[in-house]
Amino acid sequence: MRKETSTNLENEQLILAGCGTSYTLDLIGGRWKPQILWRLLLQGSMRYSQLKNSMPNVSERILILQLRELEKDKLISRQVYAEVPPKVEYRLTDLGLSLKPVLCCLSTWGEANRPTRFENPAPEVVIEGV
Repeated sequence: MRKETSTNLENEQLILAGCGTSYTLDLIGGRWKPQILWRLLLQGSMRYSQLKNSMPNVSERILILQLRELEKDKLISRQVYAEVPPKVEYRLTDLGLSLKPVLCCLSTWGEANRPTRFENPAPEVVIEGV
């Protein structure tokens, strides 16, 4: 946590206020947020356990933190169902859905420019209409 009066925090706020690209990258940046957003874009909605199982390398703590940040930024919504065991579903909000072209462009650029040492044997997912 940064001090409220730090120059670093002040500089960050100035950059985010003055640069749309920086603001967008701040919202969706990080190791797991793009994967969470991409999975919700493809699936529509997912239960917590489905998200966790689809990303086996993320710790529960980090996944929960990333989900909370995305929810705080109004990119995803969290629906809790009153049943036993508890059921929680996550889905993209309208604001989150508006990131579809951005996420698709980032994915396409990454596929085209990723060094071979990072290539993933998983097939590329294509979203129609983009």
